[in-house]
Amino acid sequence: MDLHARRADSFGDQAEAYAEHRPDYPVAAIRWALEPLGTSEQLEVMDLAAGTGKLTAGLVAEGHRVTAVEPNEQMLSELVRRVHDVRALPGHAEHIPVPDHTMDAVLVGTAFHWFDQAKALQEIARVLRPGGVVAAMWNEHDLDSAWLAEFDRLSSTSVESQRQDPTGVMTHPSFGPVERRTFPHAHRRESPEALVATVNTHSRMLVVDDEERGAINEKMLAFLRTRPETSNGPFDVPLRTEVFRAVRVSE
Repeated sequence: MDLHARRADSFGDQAEAYAEHRPDYPVAAIRWALEPLGTSEQLEVMDLAAGTGKLTAGLVAEGHRVTAVEPNEQMLSELVRRVHDVRALPGHAEHIPVPDHTMDAVLVGTAFHWFDQAKALQEIARVLRPGGVVAAMWNEHDLDSAWLAEFDRLSSTSVESQRQDPTGVMTHPSFGPVERRTFPHAHRRESPEALVATVNTHSRMLVVDDEERGAINEKMLAFLRTRPETSNGPFDVPLRTEVFRAVRVSE
C-alpha cells in the first residue's frame, strides 16, 4: 500500500479520538455552500466522506435531510453513534451508493483532497439534481496567529501535509464556475493536551513511527505549556474555513 493510501486509511483505528478532538464547521460556511439553491427549506444533502459526522451534525442542526457516505466502517459506526436522524451508507466518492439526481447538494468536509477528483466529480454530478451544489470545505489553522504559526512549525513530521494550500475543486464540464470564500472559525480546547490530541488525529501523525510521534508530542506540549495563550485553562485555536462551491449545470 502506497503512502497516500495508508494515510487515507489511517483514521479508522482513531475514530473515537477523531470524533472527540476534530473541530466542527461554522454555520455561516454551511449556509453559504447551500446558498445557490435559493431556499432555507429542508434539502436533501449528502455529506460525502463524512468521517465521524463533524459536518453531518451541522447539516442536521440546520434541519436538512442528510445522507452520510463514508468508506471506513469504524468511522461510520462512530458517526451513527453520535449523530442521529441521518441515513448512513458505506461508500466511496468514486462510487456513491445512491440513485441518479436524488440530491440537492453534496458537501465534503476536510476530505476532498483524498478523492480522485475527475471520477468523484462525475459521480457527484450523477447524484445531483440540475442546479444542485457541490461544496468542499477545509478547516485550517489561522497562521496570522503568531503562537499558532510557531506551533505548526514544531508539529511538522517527516511526512508532509497531505494537502497543499490552496486545494480546491477542479473545473468540470458538469459544473459551473468554482467560487471560493473563507470564514473565520475557532476550535475550543480545554488544555494543551487536548490540542496535541487533535494533532495526533492527522494522517501525517498516524503514519509515522511511535518514536517520532512521541518526540513531536513532547515538543508540542512543552511549547503550549509555556505560552500565555495556551498554558492556563481553556483556549480557542483560531481557524479559517475555506469553502469551494460549484453548481450542477443542466444536461
